[in-house]
Amino acid sequence: MNAGSPTRLVPPVAFWQGPARMVERSLLVYKRGWIAMASGFLEPVLYLLSIGLGLGRVIGTMPFGGTAVRYAEYVAPALLATSAMNGAIYDSTGNVYFKLRHTKLYDTVLTGPRTLADVAGGEIAWATMRGALYSLGFVGVMAAAGLARSWWVLAALPAAVLMAAAFSAVGMAGTSFMRGWADLELLQVIQLPLFLFSGTFYPLGTYPRPLQLAVEALPTYHGVDLVRSLALGHAHPGLLGHVAYLSAMLALGVWALRHRLAKLLLT
Repeated sequence: MNAGSPTRLVPPVAFWQGPARMVERSLLVYKRGWIAMASGFLEPVLYLLSIGLGLGRVIGTMPFGGTAVRYAEYVAPALLATSAMNGAIYDSTGNVYFKLRHTKLYDTVLTGPRTLADVAGGEIAWATMRGALYSLGFVGVMAAAGLARSWWVLAALPAAVLMAAAFSAVGMAGTSFMRGWADLELLQVIQLPLFLFSGTFYPLGTYPRPLQLAVEALPTYHGVDLVRSLALGHAHPGLLGHVAYLSAMLALGVWALRHRLAKLLLT
């Protein structure tokens, strides 16, 4: 049976080995390009230094979870979530588009023993790992700046990884619809509002109610609130709604990606 057949989307034995080979390839590629990989990490760090620590001296404290927290402590977990999102989006969009449309890497991979599940799983895993790496680095920055209030900040890392995985899957699925490099520029039009208007720098309550409902529908809002609540030690049952939202986003992205790759690479 052809290794690229749609009936072999999931290998029957050792299903993790195929995606692992894709991740291994990415590690080898970035071994010499680590500077490009690190560049996406700097943006939220600069926001933290300029807005969180700089403007935070003027603002003072923010209400959260029934207590007052320093503005920098309020902003830092949101930027931690942004780091996870950035790492996932950078790898699952531009890099995937280049491999899919220009180098034809996936076509080449499918001529061997690898399957569509290997390609999709490996690329999603790699983009998620990049987001997780950004998140881990940002926690280190928070600790160095004295913004890690307690060990609760470590509980925010799994939430950030879930956010990275969700954006990886949806980002790669969305990239499969792009017709040219110009389409990738639309990502900035989408990504910037997601970053700025998801409760990153000010509470949701500052918006009028109709706009609050729109913000609550955004995936970044769910990721930011989940990561912030855990990082500040404000865990509550309502956070399960955020987990469910991001998990559904991940599942939808994987489903759409599977069908898109089958259409693009097997027909």
